[in-house]
Amino acid sequence: MDIVLRASVIFFFVFAVTRAVGRRELASLEPFDMILLIVTGDLIQQGVTQNDYSVTGALTAVATMSALTVFVSYVSFKSRYARSKLDGEPVVLVLDGNVLEGNLKRQRITRDELAAAVRLQQAESLEDVKLAVLETGGGISVIPKS
Repeated sequence: MDIVLRASVIFFFVFAVTRAVGRRELASLEPFDMILLIVTGDLIQQGVTQNDYSVTGALTAVATMSALTVFVSYVSFKSRYARSKLDGEPVVLVLDGNVLEGNLKRQRITRDELAAAVRLQQAESLEDVKLAVLETGGGISVIPKS
């Protein structure tokens, strides 16, 4: 039962940390970020299982994390309010060619990053964009002006 409690606490802590870090950072991991993620996983494992190196301990920790993941997903699916809190809302970055600087700042996205995302979706410049949205998964969707 101790492993279940520790796994639950760690699950919600990691969930809160990933929400605080921001979606844009999680969508584009640099090599250092990937290494940090792997090290964090090892540290989490040590905190969850402590000195329990048994297969039962590992299965209990994985089962707890998996059950909590399914539970959070189900709550998000069933409740619009919970979905907005758990998954976040899409954020408009460009509207009719005008960059919404406040939204860029809140999401920690530079104009250069936004311009690169726009170019990747075949728009020549920010002025050619009808709508650019930072989606909940961290990607930027662009609708060009017709």
